[in-house]
Amino acid sequence: MNSPMQKPGVIPERQERRPVRLQAFIVRATHSTSEVELLDLSYEGCGIATTADLHPGERIKVSVMQRGVIDAQVRWCSDGKAGLVFTSDHFTSEEKRERISTRFAITADVSLRRLGMANYGVRVVDLSPEGCKVELVERPRSGERMLIKFEGLEAVDAEVCWIEGLQAGLRFKRPIHPAVFDLLITRLGG
Repeated sequence: MNSPMQKPGVIPERQERRPVRLQAFIVRATHSTSEVELLDLSYEGCGIATTADLHPGERIKVSVMQRGVIDAQVRWCSDGKAGLVFTSDHFTSEEKRERISTRFAITADVSLRRLGMANYGVRVVDLSPEGCKVELVERPRSGERMLIKFEGLEAVDAEVCWIEGLQAGLRFKRPIHPAVFDLLITRLGG
């Protein structure tokens, strides 16, 4: 199915996937469960190793111990592996809007990089799928592009939208998928 901005017949560019080794379970519509191993992960989906006979288009839930549950859809399955895309169809439009505007008070150390500069550690003090507030080591310019890296996930492209003293608000160029955001908040203890 094409998104409204996607041209028919054009395959969207796949997001970079990070190799991982996480034990998980999938829950099928029949409520049967199977143990799987997550092999790679991006904000939009993952690859798994599985002995289950999955079918493209099948809707499942992926449960990673102590990290939450994600709704997903099988894109392909072959030779004991499958590609999943994360979905959020169980949310109404109103619930999605409310979720986007909610900020979670957290305290987490992350890596930040100004383009053309080395990485340095900063503290995130609140987080939403659309952005975050960070405590800075050095002061960037408003509108400057930065990369923020949460442990275990690919770097997120962000723009500085405000600066007050040594704190700044970063707006992500692309919001974090709600299912991945839930896992991130759980991991960060928010």
